[in-house]
Amino acid sequence: MKTGRRTVAVAALAGALALSVLNAPAASAADTGITVSDIVINKGKPIVVGTSKVVEPPLSFNIALPTGYSTANPSRYDAYPFLYRGAIGSAADTGENFIHPAGYTCYEVDSKHARCEGELYIDPDPTQEHVDSNSDATTWKVGVSLRLWKADGGLKTGELETRSKTAQLKRAARATANATPEPVTKGRTITVTGKLTRANWSTKTYGAYGGRTVSLQFRAKGADTFQTVKKVTSSSTGGLKASVTASTDGSFRWVYYGNSTTGVATSAADYVDVR
Repeated sequence: MKTGRRTVAVAALAGALALSVLNAPAASAADTGITVSDIVINKGKPIVVGTSKVVEPPLSFNIALPTGYSTANPSRYDAYPFLYRGAIGSAADTGENFIHPAGYTCYEVDSKHARCEGELYIDPDPTQEHVDSNSDATTWKVGVSLRLWKADGGLKTGELETRSKTAQLKRAARATANATPEPVTKGRTITVTGKLTRANWSTKTYGAYGGRTVSLQFRAKGADTFQTVKKVTSSSTGGLKASVTASTDGSFRWVYYGNSTTGVATSAADYVDVR
């Protein structure tokens, strides 16, 4: 349950540069005195992105304000984390290799402290520069944009701070499954085929993902969980194929558990009636 008065909400427009890009503060600017702490991005899990769908990983952080500023007047300050690659200044200036919040809301803890929650905004569309190369499937650094505003609305000072925290971006993977024949006589052979593909951020398509170890799993009718029955290596075209003996009704699926650059892929389950 959220506690505290809502003090400020900031939204970044989809398809536009982040608020921190517009008039971005310099990394060497004067210290604002704002402290941003306890940053959590996507609940500490890798962020998996495909070829077309916008991804908005959850984001949370705490803010502490300097002397002379209060959570009762949120128009006098702003502060939020972002992801970047390369140099923090050039990323914020150009918007390239820069991932900003889609929006966030801060809840007042007291006059100097607030707890903030929101989402990052990652758009794989070719018009954006968030994930436009497969090399973007790597570790991204976390930075913080901090700004103080004068009473008349002018910028008093702003700065960009680096953090030791990081976030992992991964290319989405997909798997398909088809078990034949259906139905099948008990004791006969069931052949399960499928295909493993993953997102190519350069072409915005899914391509064959060969040479990967993929698990064939089975869940008997009435059971709660799948069990791995075989492991195979995907072919150069991403093809998957395994044979098992029909014993009882149930469902087959393929599962790829991912790696440092690629997310987990689980196919839809294909049910086989054994007679």
